[in-house]
Amino acid sequence: MAYINPAPGNANAEVVLTIHHTDKASTDATGMVVPALQDVTVNAANDLFTWTQLDESAKKQIATTATNSLSMNLVLDQATFFGSTGSGGTTAVTSGILGMSIDKTRVEFTLYLGDNQDGSEGKQISGFGYITGLAPTVSADAPVWVSPITITVDGEYGIGTRSPNPYP
Repeated sequence: MAYINPAPGNANAEVVLTIHHTDKASTDATGMVVPALQDVTVNAANDLFTWTQLDESAKKQIATTATNSLSMNLVLDQATFFGSTGSGGTTAVTSGILGMSIDKTRVEFTLYLGDNQDGSEGKQISGFGYITGLAPTVSADAPVWVSPITITVDGEYGIGTRSPNPYP
């Protein structure tokens, strides 16, 4: 078996999320690596059309289009969250996560799932979507700002292997 075993602190095996500002793709070739991820959930949920027939004792179902999203929690980094210019930047780094959410920027993402070796066998999920679900919180028990973040996927996931250039 080849378990996917992300190893925090090992650059070849850790989970890495990269976001690109698709409105400015020509100027955002490197994108933004999102730091301080606490957890990541990949949602791939097919909707179902259900009906009943008079000659059957059970309902019939057929899969329809999927609702896909990535959801995660991250410790906020000031430069990544706010960007270097705030709303209206020309790259993911200058816009920041909050700026891209406010501007309703369509982003391209690549999620590297990690590897148990040297990074040569790792798989990645990619696609396009919109940043939603920001809700930063802080408390006495967690004295750093933490926020959920969701990338609502516009279309289907792409699945592939990690390439040297994460931006095709």
